[in-house]
Amino acid sequence: MSAHNRRLGAWGEQTAVDFLAGRGYEIVDRNVRTPYGEIDIVARLGELTVFVEVKARLSASMGLPEDSITARKRAHLVGAAQHYASEHGIDSWQIDAVSVEGQAGAPPRITHFENAVSE
Repeated sequence: MSAHNRRLGAWGEQTAVDFLAGRGYEIVDRNVRTPYGEIDIVARLGELTVFVEVKARLSASMGLPEDSITARKRAHLVGAAQHYASEHGIDSWQIDAVSVEGQAGAPPRITHFENAVSE
């Protein structure tokens, strides 16, 4: 992964963390590695644990950020969430996606897709 993509990803994830925290989510963990892939953000909203996939792009010229969540990626997200939930004794969870479009220094366009990926 290029340095540019790492910076964009880090900016997108921090933007998503700030967005979620501003809406009452407690951020529990970030960049969790599992045998099924990485979970960008683990958050809690009341009793519900929310696994969040973050997708960031500079613009929609190459498609919307959320368009890059393929069927294969969804399968990895479900496996990673099931693994994490099992390891931590979590019964109530869902997978959300946060799409961030824009650049550092300008107001981003953020779209939150709740319960975006199901088992």
